[in-house]
Amino acid sequence: MYMRRKFNLSILIPICLLAITSVITIYSAQTYIAKSSGNLALKQIFWYLLGAGLVAILIKLKNEYLYKNAWVLYVIGNILLLSLLLFAPEINSSKCWFVIPGIGSFQPSEFMKIFLMLILASMIHSFRTKYTAPTMTEEFIFILKTLIVVLIPSILTFLQPDTGCVIIYLIIYFVMMFTSGIRARWFIFAFLLISIFLGGTLFLYFFQEKSFIHLFGTKLYYRLERIFNWSSGNGLQLENSLAAIGSAGVYGHGFNKTPIYFPEAGTDFIFAVFASNFGLLGVFLLISLIIFFDTRIILLAQKKINDTDRYVLMGIVAMLVFQQIQNIGMTVGLVPITGITLPFISYGGSSLLSYMIIVGILINISFEKPRKYKYT
Repeated sequence: MYMRRKFNLSILIPICLLAITSVITIYSAQTYIAKSSGNLALKQIFWYLLGAGLVAILIKLKNEYLYKNAWVLYVIGNILLLSLLLFAPEINSSKCWFVIPGIGSFQPSEFMKIFLMLILASMIHSFRTKYTAPTMTEEFIFILKTLIVVLIPSILTFLQPDTGCVIIYLIIYFVMMFTSGIRARWFIFAFLLISIFLGGTLFLYFFQEKSFIHLFGTKLYYRLERIFNWSSGNGLQLENSLAAIGSAGVYGHGFNKTPIYFPEAGTDFIFAVFASNFGLLGVFLLISLIIFFDTRIILLAQKKINDTDRYVLMGIVAMLVFQQIQNIGMTVGLVPITGITLPFISYGGSSLLSYMIIVGILINISFEKPRKYKYT
């Protein structure tokens, strides 16, 4: 009983601290957020409270309910992604959100990340249960099936366009498949194929511009142009982000004192707001908290738990670590700007609710005793 409570606190305490950090930083970011957006800090509190309700529901249902209905959730997620392309309004040249009057926007791709983890974990579990020593042919068929499952939402999300989420889908896929125990030669083969494809694409982009645009269109060309421009340090977002962080010093400018404007202060560039307010010391504490939380998930995966739960945990770790590195890295100019938010910190109803679903899954895994799930 004591160990159960101890582990539960090691998940809940970091989430509570991240929630406090999120609300404080979003409040500070409101200096440069349009008044028409309303009080985002207050809205973030609402989303956290609603997320807490989701956690309570998931604890009641247990993870087995999610695994049994993984295909249903996956189909619903794809229907929503397709509906975005057909019916959603275009916002900032993208069709990523449904607009709900009086509430805000809803982004299905945030939940698709979780649905993919659930369906892949279920598929890997079923494959490992059926084949204790699979042949190369059996593994190839399995890989083909899982790849199709991932490519469907990836294509739909790419067309919105939302390249950042597509990258996260693929990272979740490769990490979960790597931990599934299939032969390493498949990953070597995949690496070679991806390298050839990327090499050819980049060759066309840099040396055959007209051919690239003819094959892939102007939208992909400008997306790649935006990615490659990051290395020059140009652009209002990056320049002002670096100036805000660099001028903060050890202790920062102080709470609610963000001296420099940059777009997306409450979402994509929330880390820059936090760093400018609380300085190097604040950044050290925040990153330490993030590392502690991620470490607890990794340690949970090393305990005696169900294989399905372990696969899901690997997907969760892959998603969180990538988003954390990508978001923080892009605010300091280390990686391209892709519009990926900082988990549990950036403002956003859909993203925060999806992360709170993950919290519910984590708590359930910490509670459950190892047993075989009854699903196929």
